[in-house]
Amino acid sequence: MRFITDRKRAVGLGAAHAGTEHHWYMIVSSVALIGLIPLFVIIFGSTLGKPYEEVVATFSRPFPAVVTLLTIWVGLMHFRHGAQMMIEDYARGVTRKILLIAMICISYTAMAAGLYAIVRIAI
Repeated sequence: MRFITDRKRAVGLGAAHAGTEHHWYMIVSSVALIGLIPLFVIIFGSTLGKPYEEVVATFSRPFPAVVTLLTIWVGLMHFRHGAQMMIEDYARGVTRKILLIAMICISYTAMAAGLYAIVRIAI
């Protein structure tokens, strides 16, 4: 005799068995970006049109460098997870695998390039 109902066995198991993890990450990264994007726009906007030396001086300070690094990292990870969910929902077969690999490579390459550029300026 089974005492566990069908509903109890199915609770927490979505179609991919990991949907809550993706959803939770997207919520946390969205909240982080709510604070980071305005700070980044203010910092980046203040450097537009200024000479190269002033831009380097701005991003050599710790606060603008850290805000920019966090914005790049959190923003591109948010992009990666969102694009992954979209591809998993709408693509099938080999196309799905190719799109996932390409999207992950592009997002990590863009993240590495952005982080390297800011670290190089900051040091």
